[in-house]
This record gives sequence, structure tokens and C-alpha cells, in this order.
Amino acid sequence: MSRKYIVTGGAGFIGSNLVAELNARGEDDILIVDRLGEGEKWKNLVGLRFASLLDKDDFRFAFRHDALQKVDAVIHLGACSSTTERRADYLADNNYRYSRELCEWCLQNEVRFVYASSAATYGDGAQGYSDHCDGLLDLRPLNMYGFSKHLFDLWAHREGLFEQIAGLKYFNVYGPREEHKGDMRSMVHKAWGQIRETGKVRLFKSERPDFADGEQRRDFVYVRDAVRATLFLADDPSINGLFNCGTGRARTWNDLARAVFAAMGRTPQIEYIDLPPALRGKYQYHTEADMTKLRQAGFDAEFTSLEDGVTEYVRDYLEASAG
Repeated sequence: MSRKYIVTGGAGFIGSNLVAELNARGEDDILIVDRLGEGEKWKNLVGLRFASLLDKDDFRFAFRHDALQKVDAVIHLGACSSTTERRADYLADNNYRYSRELCEWCLQNEVRFVYASSAATYGDGAQGYSDHCDGLLDLRPLNMYGFSKHLFDLWAHREGLFEQIAGLKYFNVYGPREEHKGDMRSMVHKAWGQIRETGKVRLFKSERPDFADGEQRRDFVYVRDAVRATLFLADDPSINGLFNCGTGRARTWNDLARAVFAAMGRTPQIEYIDLPPALRGKYQYHTEADMTKLRQAGFDAEFTSLEDGVTEYVRDYLEASAG
């Protein structure tokens, strides 16, 4: 039986890939909520099937005034995801209050609510990367973006809502349909562009003696896998809580750069540059998702390796589209 979906951020990176996967399942009764602006985000919607498209502010007005039709699930991916955004009031409203209002509407109307949190909530990782809620109060995000996401997690936990809703702490997601993100694009996309232009990749130097240059680590997750985990939760209202969404294996920036060079058939040339002043003291040196909780919930799909994901992304999408 066909279901009705609302996907906020549906023209964005993860959102448009999620809509594409819903289409592949035969689902097209989808309201996409997003702000297209003057950029190239609209291109992510080309070829997708959906029922309607609504601006974020119009959507917020509609559910505030109970003017939406009944739906089966809201997948809330819409947010400002810039880790360098400095307008704290804007982030608090857009990423926290908006999410809270939408969650309350879903609960009042018995609509499945799945939302995007972020690994940025973990800060420097000093408290580990466990997604069990008992340690939420101990987390110290390093930027306002991470804090705005953390605010919603804290509110949901305080109100006991993780018995009724599901959230995903996405780690470093990369893959197709991210071109519009500018500086927030994945390093895979940036490295591919740098190699085409200059033949080399620039990575940040380490400012810590326990990490060599380029050996800073991230949990890189291919967008297809992030979509599968998200729909796993959207499909089953009995599975609730806050879950990490990564591979469970940290890899270095050097690993990523070498994978891009290999996918392009090039010899690796890596240049290390100083960390920008704006990132000093706010830079994560190691992230690695503890995936125990999501696995115990029944998600048994294999995650794509960094090498396989980068090869597919570079060869089948980036190189193919570049001609």
C-alpha cells in the first residue's frame, strides 16, 4: 500500500537521495519542503517524482495552523548544516524551534517522525561516541550548528519522546547530489575538483602531536547507506530512539585522498596546509560511530567501504557528469 510522506530538506543532499530511493520503491506521494533560493539546489529535484513542493516558511505556517493533510511519515532533514554559520539566533530557531514545533505536530496527529541530528553534537569526542541518551548532558558541541542540533536531542530526551520518535546522528556523509553545498560539500567532492584543477589535494595540517598531518580521522558514510538507515526507521514506528549513523570505522583524510586519486587513476600528491583560524579549537580530530544500538534495533545492511563508495561516486557520478 502506498504511503504519504513529507520530506523536509527534500531538495538537499540526503533529502533528494532519500526521495530517489522512495521513488525506486514505487512511492511518489511525497511533499517536498525546502527553500531553493537562487542556487543550483533545484537540480537535485530533476527526475524525481513527488506530489508537491512547498517553501519552508509556508510549510511552517501550514502545520502551525493545522492546514496539512494527513500523512504517514515526516522525515525531517531540513536544517542549516553549515558548521561555520555564526548567526546563533537563526540556528536556534531554524534547527531547534522549527524541529520542535514539527515534532509536536506529528505527535498530536499520530504521524511517524524521524529527524536528522548530527555527529557534531559529540564535540571533540572526549565523552566518546555512544548514542545512549544517558550521556547527552555531558556532550560539548564545538560550534553553534552542533549545539542547535544538540538542543533538540536534549529536549526530546527530557520530554521522554525517544519512546515515540527516532533520530539519526549522521557522521561524515558523502555522495551524489551535494554539489549545491559549497564549502559544506564532502572532502570527496572537493578533492576530486582539486585534482582535476591542480593535480593534488590539500589537507589540513595537524595541530596536535598525537596526530600526524592528514591522519585526523572521520567516520565517512556513503549517502546510500545513510538513506537506508533513515528509511529503516521511517518504515517501523516501533523502533524509536536516538541512533548513530556511520560505518563504525574511522578512516583518515589521507585514506580518503588516496581513494579519490585511485578512482581517478592518478598518483597521489597531497599538500598539507594550516588550519584556518576560525576552525582552531573547533576541529574534530577523531570521530567514529558506535553502531551497536542501531544494529541491535535490527538494521543489518552492510555499510559501503570508503574505497568502494569513493570509487562509485567519482567514476559513476562526478567523472560521468564532467564529461
